[in-house]
Parts: sequence; structure tokens; C-alpha cells
Amino acid sequence: MNYFSEMLRLPVVDSTGEKIGVVNDLGIATGEIFPHVTSLAFQGPGKTPFMISWRKYVERFDDDGVYLKCPATDIRFSYLQPDEVLLSRDIMNKQIVDTQGLKVVRVNDIKFSSSVENQLRMLGAEVGARGLLRAIHPSLEHAVARMAKAIGKPLPEDIIAWSYMDLLERSTKQIKLSVSHKTLDELHPADIADIIEKLDPRLRSQVFAQLDTAQAAEAISEFDDEDLRSEMLEGMSDRDASSMLALMDPDDAAEIIDELGSEKAEKLLRLMGVADERAIRNLLGYEEDTAGRIMTSEFVALPATDTVADAVEAIRKLDEDFESVYYVYTLDPAGALTGVLSLRSIIVAEKTDRLRDLAYKDVVWVAPDLDQEEVAEEMAKYNLAAIPVCDETKHILGIVTVDDAMDVMTEEHAEDLQIAGVSAGENTTGESTHALMWFAQRQYWILVWAIAACAIAALVVPKADSVNAAIGVADYITSWALRSLMPVAIMPIVLLAAMRMTSFVKRSFLEQDDHEDEQHPYLAFFAKTTLIGVVLGGVVMLCGELVGGNLFAEAEPWAAKAFHNCFLAASGVIVATYATSAVYLRVLNWRDEHDLPTSGTALTFVAVVLSAVAFSVLGTLPLL
Repeated sequence: MNYFSEMLRLPVVDSTGEKIGVVNDLGIATGEIFPHVTSLAFQGPGKTPFMISWRKYVERFDDDGVYLKCPATDIRFSYLQPDEVLLSRDIMNKQIVDTQGLKVVRVNDIKFSSSVENQLRMLGAEVGARGLLRAIHPSLEHAVARMAKAIGKPLPEDIIAWSYMDLLERSTKQIKLSVSHKTLDELHPADIADIIEKLDPRLRSQVFAQLDTAQAAEAISEFDDEDLRSEMLEGMSDRDASSMLALMDPDDAAEIIDELGSEKAEKLLRLMGVADERAIRNLLGYEEDTAGRIMTSEFVALPATDTVADAVEAIRKLDEDFESVYYVYTLDPAGALTGVLSLRSIIVAEKTDRLRDLAYKDVVWVAPDLDQEEVAEEMAKYNLAAIPVCDETKHILGIVTVDDAMDVMTEEHAEDLQIAGVSAGENTTGESTHALMWFAQRQYWILVWAIAACAIAALVVPKADSVNAAIGVADYITSWALRSLMPVAIMPIVLLAAMRMTSFVKRSFLEQDDHEDEQHPYLAFFAKTTLIGVVLGGVVMLCGELVGGNLFAEAEPWAAKAFHNCFLAASGVIVATYATSAVYLRVLNWRDEHDLPTSGTALTFVAVVLSAVAFSVLGTLPLL
């Protein structure tokens, strides 16, 4: 008996051989690396629940049952202790956090190890397919395991040791799990955010509520989903939410507050301290996606006449949660930026050296209204860990740090991938490793082709009255098949041309240098793509003429004419598709200007469907 699922429903038999119930749960002591089973819960007559001490009353157990040391009349029932949990009630089929693999998993079974004293120890939770199959029936697990082994793909156990499990339910969270256990709230905030995002919605708020204010502030700033951030804030009181936002870096807090409704945002801001409120309101005064919006007001700037000792003392006095210090900036008597020093130059210098003598004078800085992507590019160009944001008089308003620049580049990269029709989670070739996702993203034109083919076949069926004594059934079927197959066989040329057109448009959009004050050359783009369409259409028409001349030389005139008309329709649709490419480019630019996300796959799908409809109409009209 190595698994919990195998022990459930086993009969419980006393020393006289009388069956007194069936096993329905086991209790474990949680304060051990491999906790031992301390309690046996069973269901007695009339479905009455009972619990007894495992060590005191259980003599042995096997595949046939659990056998007790004494008769039922001598048993004294017990209760669950504060440091115990029940496996079926608290762990089985529940979500847990694997704090070693940093993932959220569901417990399908529990594995035990037994000793000669008939004591059971819990080794860990089975979270893989074997546990799920075993829970249905052990025979099913064995059969699937044998088949998997036969084809060279063994079905391994997926066991998470108790020392790496973290319970998520509020009722069990306070229990000490293991003497060597790393709990959820000890993980990095980014890992906590990833785990919470993967949880069932009913558990997210419960787990988030278990973090203290400082941990919650760090974790919520790592969420990628705006709706999830709002959901977590809604689950908190206004005072707690305000306190949490006040602990965050001002730029992160401003981003979250900007996503809230105006009434909620004002309430949270008013509950903050004056300094925190002012810092966040200053950032909210700048346009979105600019240097001013992503900068932080936490930086170190000192008069150029100060000494190295003054700089060291200023850094020492910073709060523990202060934004990472990369540089010290120097100011003239009017408060304008004059130079910058790295921490290394401060450490190796003499304490009495003046900052003005050590500072680098040619400081790179940006204006607050500069686009955030250009800020990130400037930082990458000069290999900066932070860049100051200054007004026209070179007074420092804040700094943009490297972590914010990386967030901007990641966001822009994800948007470019989306427009290109590739999701950020895919591999580097742009193809999804999941078969259904790969088909949905790359081969959906086949489905469009199949649907259009069915529609064409239904449209071009010859009228029933055309079948008479002069035209036999065989000729009827041949005529219908030929009329249907012509446009169906030619249609893929049109659909693939539409896909290539949208690829060209997306590539042109991603490569163009977007500036707000620059006019997009739509007329030139229209002329270029229309010329491409005319050339492709001409090539398709020429191929149709060459093939049709040889294929239908001996056929009836109507067949050759129908084949010619299908290629003519294909050429016309291809020219029209490429001529409308400027419209697709305009749509991309318009949505980008209004900060609206655009799916490249959706754009291509629209073009493919429109081309399919246009060709179905033009290609079948002459055949009706």
C-alpha cells in the first residue's frame, strides 16, 4: 500500500475480526520533513465519522484492510491536533505550490513509505498523470503505464516532496509544514506573481491576502495582467490598498492607480502620506508611454561642491526600500544637472575629494515627454543603468532605471510579435509547439478553403432538369465535379497571396520609423503594392493560359472557358487584395496611435476570408 488512493475505502477491522468501518481519511503531523501518519479517520455504521490514533491502535495494514490491536469496545476516539492536517480534506485534489519548481500544481495522489513498525510516512504528492489515472482505478494506471513503456515513452511518477509543498487554503496556511520548508511568502516577488496568476480565481485573493503589506506591494507590481491587479486591489480595504501603494516605487504605483476608476484612485491617493501622494500625482501628470510616466522620483543628487564623504553619508541615510542607487548626480548652485558619478568612482576615491572633480560632465539626459521606447534605446546605446529626466533648465525631475527600460523593451517586443502574428510564449521560429495552436495561427486558411469549397460545390450543382434522356447520370456527375473542382483547385493561390500581402504589410509597419509629426506615405505604399499585385496577377493569368491551352485542347468549349474565367477571377482578386494593402497599413497605424492592441493573426484571417469570399463569387458566377 504505497498510495493514499489505494487505502481509501479499505475496511477497518478490530482485534475480534469485526468490521467497524471503512477508511475515509488520514491525518499527518506537519512538523517533519517526511511527516508520519498520526490519525486514522474512518466511517462507522450509519456513516458516523470517527478518528483514532494510528500509533496507538493500528497493528497492521495490507491490501485487504487496516487491522486494530484491540476490540471496538476498548477504543477511545481522538481529535485532530493543531499541527495536523487531513490528507483527503486538506490536500487531495487541492492546488499547492511547488516551491522548488515554482509552479502551481494539483494533488492527484499521495505516496507513502511504510516501516516495520507499521508506521506510515508521507513522501510527497503525486501531481502527474499516473496519480490521476490511479485515482480513477489502479488497473487503468497499470494499463496506460504498460502501453507507454511499450512505445518507448515511459509514464514517470511526478512526486513533489512534502518539504517543497506550500498549502494555499486559508485554514491550513498557518500550520508549520516542514522544518526545512521554504514557504510561499519567502519566494521572490516575481515568482509569487507568477504563481498567483496561475491559481484558480477563487484562490487568488486568499493567497494574496496572506502576504504582508510589503510583500503584497512587491508582488502586485510584478503582475502582467491589469485586470488581475484591479481584482487584487478590490479585495483589499481602501486603507490597506493605499498603504500598499505607498510602499511601492512611485512609477509602479502611478501605473496601477492610472488603471483604476477616478473615484477609487482619488480615495486611495487621499489616504496616503503627503509626500507619497505628491510623488505619484506628479508622475500621473505626464502622458502615457513617456519618460515622465515611467521615471521614479527617488534619486541621489548633491551639490558639486560636496565631498565623497558627504555622498557616502547621503547614501547611508536612504530608506531600506529606496530605489536602487546606480549613480550620484551633481548640481550647480541653481540646482541644474552638471555631472554624474558611478558608485565605483565614489568607493575608490578619497573621502575629501570634491564631487565636481570626479564627476563626468557630459551627462546623457532625456526630456519628460520623450517616448518611453526612445528612452530605452538611449539607455541601451550608452550602456546606462539609469538615465536622468530633466526639464528645459536641466533640473532633474526623476530617473528612469534599467528595470523600467527592460519592461518597456519587453512590452514593445510583445506588441511587435503580436502584430507579426506570433505570441511571446512561442519558440524562436515563430511556430507554436502545440499542434492546435500551430494550426490556428498558421494553417487556418485550409479551413477557410474547405468551407468555401463546400459553398462552391453547392452553388454549381447543375439543375435537375438538365438530366434527361440525352444526358446520362455519369455525364451529370462529371459536369458537376468539373465545375466544382475548377474554382476549388485554384482558390489556394488567392488565399496564399492574401497571407503574403498581410505579411508584407506587417513587416512594413514594424520596420517604419514612427514619429508623430511624420506623415505616412500611403500613396507611395499603395502604388508599390498595387504594382506587385499586377505582376503577381499577370503571372497567375499567364500560368492559367498555358495550362488551360494544353489541358482543355480536346475538351468542350465551355470547360476551357470556365477554366479561363477561374484564373481571370483569381488574378483580379490578387490585384484587388494588394491594392487594398494600404488600408491594412492605415488600420495598424491608427490602432497604434490610439494604443490599441492589434493581432497580426486576426488581420491575416480577415484578409484571407475577404479574398475567399471575393473569389467564390467571381469564380463561380460564370459557372452558374
